[in-house]
Amino acid sequence: MSKKEKNSHKKEFTGRNLEDVISHAEHVLKIPRSKFNYEIVAEKTKLFGIKTKEIVIRAWPKTEEGEKSVDEFLDNMLSHLPLDIKYKTQENNNITYFIFEGPDKHFLLQKDGSLLLAFQHILNKISPEKVQADCDHFKKRKERELKDYVHHIARKVKESGKNEILEPMNPYKRRLVHITVNQIPGLSTESLGNGFMKKIKVYQKKQ
Repeated sequence: MSKKEKNSHKKEFTGRNLEDVISHAEHVLKIPRSKFNYEIVAEKTKLFGIKTKEIVIRAWPKTEEGEKSVDEFLDNMLSHLPLDIKYKTQENNNITYFIFEGPDKHFLLQKDGSLLLAFQHILNKISPEKVQADCDHFKKRKERELKDYVHHIARKVKESGKNEILEPMNPYKRRLVHITVNQIPGLSTESLGNGFMKKIKVYQKKQ
């Protein structure tokens, strides 16, 4: 199984002194200094008429005592499954993507990807960063199917003038529905209910 380089979660920060650079790291990482490790990469002296000092550190979030990294946790979990599944990781826009592959990957996609979505839910619970799990471009295909369905519902609402109530959806799907519908002139959406899963009403705006 492929793993990310250990330095992939480490970011470099620069400041005039150690206090400045640690404060900068706190701001960017959005966690207090007690929650991340750091190492001093370099101490530079600049000469531009005035002698100045610059400190460079590399910082990364701490794992709780006894807590395994996401990769270690996933490796251990997969080793206990009777499935031949591997994964690789990619990073884009501060999101870590776990791309699953292997001879038994089709089991992840059965029942509308329930096992793949379960992996994503677990990994997001233990990861300090946002995680997406994918296999055979499952997410893109599901997004395309959902958008096609929403456009079908939108046409019904426009033709009949009657509201349509969509089945309960998770926040990710609801956001996609809201964005898709609100790009169609004359239509809007509203979330109904409380909790994690909510229905969505698609309706015509009043003239």
